[in-house]
Amino acid sequence: MARVSTPMPAMAFDTLTFDDDGRTPNNAWPVVMHHAVLAASESAPAAALERLLAHHDWPPQWRGGVFDYHHYHSTAHEVLAVATGSARLQLGGEAGQQITIRAGDVVILPAGTGHCRIEASQDFLLVGGYPVGQPDWDLCRSGHADIEKARLRIAGVPCPQTDPVTGRDGGLRDIWLPA
Repeated sequence: MARVSTPMPAMAFDTLTFDDDGRTPNNAWPVVMHHAVLAASESAPAAALERLLAHHDWPPQWRGGVFDYHHYHSTAHEVLAVATGSARLQLGGEAGQQITIRAGDVVILPAGTGHCRIEASQDFLLVGGYPVGQPDWDLCRSGHADIEKARLRIAGVPCPQTDPVTGRDGGLRDIWLPA
């Protein structure tokens, strides 16, 4: 079951938390969603997002979409920065919650968080990446046989040194590592 926090206007992001459902481990740390990170007039949004992520030590590793099956990563946190278009994703596994992401949104998935594309506009494009120190991400399908080993790997993934949007100040650092 998803728990939605009250948006914190001063920080301009929302969070979603998902419980382990037995098929998808998820994470005690919430998904962090930054909205409208880019100006609508940005002429090269993918390149602008790549610069932003790289500047905050989340080197972009690919451009594309989101797989259309439920999966998660047990060895790294992941950032999905939407350059163009929109998509409806299901987060948290098969029993999770559907969200819509749009151009300019940045979604940070803590290791173990299930995600799946339900539908996307034809122009949907995002930039994906992982924080410095976590370049070797894996791909686990929800319900796979080694979920216990995946849970152990997830527990060992450290909090990144920066948020891909806000850097060292604010964002996931304030949420994942409260004072």
